[in-house]
Amino acid sequence: MKLPIMDDPKNKEINQRRNFSFRINVFFFVTFILFSALIVRLAMLQFVQSKNLKAEENTNTNQSNKIAPIRGNIYDSTKSPLAYSIPVQTLFFRIEPSQRNKNDVIELAYKLQKVFDSYGKKDVKKLSAAEIVLAMDVGYDITQKETKEPNYNAVPRKIKSDLSKEEIAYILEHRDEFKWLEVTEESIRTYELDDDGKTTIATQLIGYLNKFSTETAQTMYKDHPDKKEYLLDENVGFDGIERMYQDDLRGTNGTRIYPVNAAMKIIGKATTLKPTKGHNLFLTIHKDIQKTTEKVIADQIQYLRSPSHANDQFLSAGMNASSGFAVAMEVDTGRVITMANYPDYDANVWTGGISTDTYQNIQPFIPNGTIKTATSKYPSAKEMAKHPSSIVFMGSTIKPLSVLIGLKEKFYGPIETYNDTGTFSFGKNETSISNSGKTAYGPIDAADAIAHSSNTFMSARVGLPFYSKYGGENPAVTKKWAEYLGRFGIGVKTGSGLPNEYAGSNDFIVNARNDSYQSAMVYASWGQNEKTTTLQLAQFAATLASKGKRMKPLLVDEIRSYEGELITKFEPEVLEDSSALFDKDDWNTIIHGMKSGAEGIDELPYNVARKTGTSTQDVAGGRVDNAVFIAFAPVEHPKLAVAVVVPEGGFGRYGASPIAARIFQAYDEANDGILTKLGGGKNAW
Repeated sequence: MKLPIMDDPKNKEINQRRNFSFRINVFFFVTFILFSALIVRLAMLQFVQSKNLKAEENTNTNQSNKIAPIRGNIYDSTKSPLAYSIPVQTLFFRIEPSQRNKNDVIELAYKLQKVFDSYGKKDVKKLSAAEIVLAMDVGYDITQKETKEPNYNAVPRKIKSDLSKEEIAYILEHRDEFKWLEVTEESIRTYELDDDGKTTIATQLIGYLNKFSTETAQTMYKDHPDKKEYLLDENVGFDGIERMYQDDLRGTNGTRIYPVNAAMKIIGKATTLKPTKGHNLFLTIHKDIQKTTEKVIADQIQYLRSPSHANDQFLSAGMNASSGFAVAMEVDTGRVITMANYPDYDANVWTGGISTDTYQNIQPFIPNGTIKTATSKYPSAKEMAKHPSSIVFMGSTIKPLSVLIGLKEKFYGPIETYNDTGTFSFGKNETSISNSGKTAYGPIDAADAIAHSSNTFMSARVGLPFYSKYGGENPAVTKKWAEYLGRFGIGVKTGSGLPNEYAGSNDFIVNARNDSYQSAMVYASWGQNEKTTTLQLAQFAATLASKGKRMKPLLVDEIRSYEGELITKFEPEVLEDSSALFDKDDWNTIIHGMKSGAEGIDELPYNVARKTGTSTQDVAGGRVDNAVFIAFAPVEHPKLAVAVVVPEGGFGRYGASPIAARIFQAYDEANDGILTKLGGGKNAW
């Protein structure tokens, strides 16, 4: 029996071989197609897309550049601007290493010079092509001589600030010609000029800005938490309010992000995140009162220096005066209404960088002399040593407090009398002290001692008894005296928060160790052993006026965002309350004694409690007299306290008092006659 054909083994083998051959052919065909596609793709990558792919391969990062924020403005209490930022357009230059063709760069510099000369603002310094190349920081000068390797290839270099509209228009219209340039908005700090057009208002209080790249700034801000956010070419606060409120005024950075390749070449469009503007400050300073104070100090010093006073026994003592300082502070709030320095200067000289000559001319009075050491300008250091600085002895202005301490310690009663013979001797060596002019006042009580400014009363009835009660030759004596003074702001910082405020110096502590505790306490009792700042004296006067409440000096009323939203409101703050430490009758006694003669004060239509001082000081040139003065008004309802210091101004009555009188008048005028209304007119007190 035969098998079916399909089951024939030979046929089956033949079919299997045919199927295998077919599959092999299909496999080789598919493989050929795949390899062909791969070869074509590789050819495309190699010859067509290689350039773009290499660029994409190197594109692995973004270059971020910080944009400094626009600084907040500073206003006075009436919302008048004192320091403000003006938005300006600034030209920046950027060049990558692969594009650094020296001839092209130098050619661009010459083109920019022509644009600046033709279209720049008339009152702006013209830039030469050589200066432009240096500003570009490309590593060589206009002659192509190598200078230094640029620090950052992709970082924009500032070429010129405050571009005119014509400059901007021309550069933008010729973009192809002016490659590597970009215009960015920045700000220039401007300070309000006084009426004389030569100085600014409250110059030393507001302070100034300088580059963060300077060595001084690097030291000043070395521990600042936001130091890394600052740009080297941005301006930061260096003194005064500008430094004290740096964080509030500055704002936060913006960012400009550039896509760059591994060679730091920009390969795309930049993305910009705008910076946040800084907050605005509203000071307690009143612009009109400040301007009046600055002018009256300058006028008074010019008056004192007049040759016509050479034969006047009182005014001639102030003929060497060349500087002056004044502070007015509200008694109930602590708000500082005026803080004036003379000499002052135009703070706008810092904008764009200050010259060496200008800095040397103003350096002695750049510091705020109402809180730290400042002097006038003298031709040499040797000559400067012959004159006192802004920090002087209190002089007789301490006498209300000396009498108050004596009453508290029960050394005498309010109406107990002392026979003032004009001189007084103490110690083993019979050291003699005397009143001014050796004037003998006869029988005087505590209030009379203040009014007559009796040195003998202070020595005999306060200094010596205090020395005996607290241990004689013992540090406990000076420690206790310093404790009393500290309650009134003497020998301690005022709490204002101003940078580098000086705490004064209780010289009686050192003098007691070097000489004797007895001598130190005698001289301390009438103000020849305590050096103070003008702000300390103002706080002291306000504390007397409030009968013991030492207020923190407030310099800022409020902080608002750039858009006007309230951020911080500052309220009055009592630092120390000594009112209960002293009897009511004791307070009344010293205030009734504050009636010493004071030029200009008696002409005011309200009662003013005051104390003049003549602060005697030894300097390299000999012994000088500094005019010192404190006052508050009106007596019945104290509102304003004033302190004035005129180094080498002679007697406080003639050298300093007229300045204070004008400050009271200006405050009354600016506040709808508030002092006159509170005082209720002149009357016996």
